[in-house]
Amino acid sequence: MLKRKSKLLLMKIFSLFSVVRGYNIPIIVLAQYLSSIFILDKERRTLDIILDWRLFIIVFVSTLTIASGYIINSFYDSAKDLINRPKKSMLDRLVSQKTKLQVYFGLNFLAAALAFIVSWRASLFFSVYIFLIWFYSHKLKKYPIVGNLTASLLAVLPFFGILLYFKNFYPEIFAHASFLFLLILIREMIKDLENIKGDIANDYQTIPVRFGIKVSKNMITLLTFLTIIPVYVLIEKYDVGYMDIYFYVSLMVLVFFCIKLWKSETQNDYLELHNILKTIIVAGVFSIVLIDPSVLLHGKTLLKF
Repeated sequence: MLKRKSKLLLMKIFSLFSVVRGYNIPIIVLAQYLSSIFILDKERRTLDIILDWRLFIIVFVSTLTIASGYIINSFYDSAKDLINRPKKSMLDRLVSQKTKLQVYFGLNFLAAALAFIVSWRASLFFSVYIFLIWFYSHKLKKYPIVGNLTASLLAVLPFFGILLYFKNFYPEIFAHASFLFLLILIREMIKDLENIKGDIANDYQTIPVRFGIKVSKNMITLLTFLTIIPVYVLIEKYDVGYMDIYFYVSLMVLVFFCIKLWKSETQNDYLELHNILKTIIVAGVFSIVLIDPSVLLHGKTLLKF
């Protein structure tokens, strides 16, 4: 009997891990720290940034807030996900809606309290962020264009929390953020194509539902070509080191992405496109190191006090 209870507990833990998309959390943490080291605070030693306890709290609070966002999103999308992702949905349902809400409120309270240790401004920022995530999940995501723009903005917003902490508002940062924003916006629109059956069944007025698949593909193609602008600005106007290799490769992959987009018809086709975009985004996180690889090559200097 005890063995059975232990298995059930492990399954529920795994289910909650699936709901909060725990596999994304390490990538988010890495992205925030690499951005801090290579873009936002180039003057300080890497070790000083890593050991900055206030930055650690900001990053930790970001992960708590994002995890709670996934929970509330899963809470409102349970009926839709049962159609679009039946296998994952069955796993997620091992945790009751009541438990999801309890964990959601617990994470948000902890996030606001920890942010207050850094400053009241940080606590206010994340409190507003938490509210916006809820408002998006409850209302905005059901509407075309507004829902996509809001989702993309919310995905980028944690990096602005770090930006406010360092108080460095370089134009280069906004160029990086613009490229990331466009990739995430394209990904959100691909997800709408991927989830069109569930959206129709639950009256989600997304772009493909409201205006049609062809219009959605035209908009995605336009946004894909717009990524050239921030890439040009970053390569030509700023010193991104060897990261320009990443941007050139990304543009080539995006050309292939557009060709495949117009050949795609099934949910599996759109899932492949979704994974291509995820790969570009994750590769971009690791490619931040290419801005100044000497930081890693001369690691011994980081340990000197």
